[in-house]
Amino acid sequence: MSLVDRLQSALGHRYRIERELGRGGMATVYLAEDLKHQRRVALKVLRPELGAALGGERFLREIATCAALQHPHILGLLDSGEIPPEHGAGPGLLFYAMPYVEGESLRDLLNRKRQLPLDEAITIAREVADALGYAHTQNVVHRDIKPENILLSAGHAVVADFGIAKALTSAGGEKLTETGLALGTPYYMSPEQATGDPLDGSADQYALGCVLYEMLAGTPPFQGSTAQSILARHAVDPVPSLRTVRGTIPLGVEQAISRALAKSPADRFATAAEFAEALENGRRQPPVSQVRTRHLALIAGLLILVASAGVAYSVRSRLGPSPLTSLAIAPFENLTGDSAQVYLAQGMTEQLIADLSRIAAL
Repeated sequence: MSLVDRLQSALGHRYRIERELGRGGMATVYLAEDLKHQRRVALKVLRPELGAALGGERFLREIATCAALQHPHILGLLDSGEIPPEHGAGPGLLFYAMPYVEGESLRDLLNRKRQLPLDEAITIAREVADALGYAHTQNVVHRDIKPENILLSAGHAVVADFGIAKALTSAGGEKLTETGLALGTPYYMSPEQATGDPLDGSADQYALGCVLYEMLAGTPPFQGSTAQSILARHAVDPVPSLRTVRGTIPLGVEQAISRALAKSPADRFATAAEFAEALENGRRQPPVSQVRTRHLALIAGLLILVASAGVAYSVRSRLGPSPLTSLAIAPFENLTGDSAQVYLAQGMTEQLIADLSRIAAL
């Protein structure tokens, strides 16, 4: 009996299987109709060998924790269960059901666009951070944040498979290695997750930083030919500068992403909410290229003003004595949005006063 036939036979009183949506290393996903509530759901069935290694009772107990998560940007868990083995022999099938989202995944969007506009990318990242922050207060860590698990529906981001990786880890432990399943994705995996250290919410923050980097740059921050080489880069390589790829990225955004991608969890933001706030503050700053342009314009203006004053004095000297002239120099105002530029504005004011003071007629 095929997997679809087996599912329909066991669950036909609850669901009507319509078609397969996709396959991954962990599960096969089907589009199904919830007959009781007349709604479409995504029915995910774990690989049989994975279910055999985990054991149904503990997995279902662990996944119940995820069902308690209620948040606008978290795709909730609707149902879960175990289908008994055929003829009493072989492994059973573990399944869980989530709402079917009309739309696409972030991976689908990146496959089409490669790089996203700054505002769109930060909006997605902030909504995911909002979901992460809530889950972390419930002591739930996602452990597998990646573009495939971020769904886009009605203009908003929704995180899928929340807590499933935790349930798999708790239920299976070292047995997972026997199935060849690795929890987490190398492109987005924090150094501490790669080494098997205990995880907290900062691991999700790191993964989200990698996803946001990819949304802006078009590629993840660390790449390699094998999973091992990618994880090694996460552990030792500095974060490549976003501005080498997109010079229009505000400095504050780059700094926020770099901090989220710190090698040590202690050096990252304390919470996902702090990361989101830093991104929003950084978004308001002008791009570095614009700040530099403004600096050059200010300096040029100062030079023109000083030169004009000098020329005026020279002309007056040739025409004969003239009364002394007074100028009031107002402080330059920092309009860049970058607090570090306050000192530059002060310095420009003082330098202008000093230069003009050298003109005897002033």
